[in-house]
Amino acid sequence: MKRSSLQATPKQFALDLGVEVQRDVNGVEMGVLENGISFLTQRGLALVTGAPRSTIQDITQEWEDHYDDEVLTKDRISFIKRYLFERGYTDRKLYIETRKDGSPHYAYPDIVCMAILEYYAFETRSPNQQATDNYRRFAAYGLQRFIYDSLNYTPGDKWQYHHERVSLLANSSPDGYFLVFHEITGLIVDLINADLTVNHKTIPDISVGQMWGKHWKSNGLAGQFGERIPCEHNFPPRYPQSLSNPQEANAYPNAALAEFRRWFKSDYLTTKFPAYILKKAHLLQGGREEALQIGSMYAPKQLR
Repeated sequence: MKRSSLQATPKQFALDLGVEVQRDVNGVEMGVLENGISFLTQRGLALVTGAPRSTIQDITQEWEDHYDDEVLTKDRISFIKRYLFERGYTDRKLYIETRKDGSPHYAYPDIVCMAILEYYAFETRSPNQQATDNYRRFAAYGLQRFIYDSLNYTPGDKWQYHHERVSLLANSSPDGYFLVFHEITGLIVDLINADLTVNHKTIPDISVGQMWGKHWKSNGLAGQFGERIPCEHNFPPRYPQSLSNPQEANAYPNAALAEFRRWFKSDYLTTKFPAYILKKAHLLQGGREEALQIGSMYAPKQLR
């Protein structure tokens, strides 16, 4: 039996991804997620396509029900699958579920909206003028740009969070010791350049620090390099974590730097980083596929 509405199931969970801005513009609900993805709500998508909201619900469920079907026909969901797959959208849901004011919130990314809009503008047996007019307007202008301009939204400085931490933690290592954060700034820069949203929800040095701590203890490295020591660690005011400043971090003897760098390059980046970045796939506009690409960028090069 098909579900008639978008109800969260045990396999469905809200992503730790907030809504940067959302408003009703001329009756159409639209917004931007904090990773820059522009979206329409289910109600907004129904209005621009001229389709009943219940029909958008049906399409959403059909996508999940037929996602693994290998044979594509000329029916509605096959057109939408072909459209989205050809453009790299391979998520198993047509919406991104977030939380807003404690309630589930369903955001249909702009690429999904354009797929459904094109179907109702040109592919359905009875194209409607509302969908055709909106498709031509969005296709010429760009739906993302239309939403950005309608909401007066300007993407923020993607480097801001990182630069604030770099400034705050400069020269914070105790003499003779190093901090994991200072050693992995190259990785963070790579992630920002890859358009991963690096903010208070994406703190790679926590993941690296935890894994390195396990490596340190399980291999008895204190006996080889000396004991690590606790030191004060603070987050910039922009970070919610700053409310519990100062926090405690571990500083490691400089004598262990060579071992850390060897472990980071040959162990963490090749075996542990891919799993970490997959957990952040929702922060990427390309979703899981883009996360897989980023996760493999440190894989050992194959000799030809």
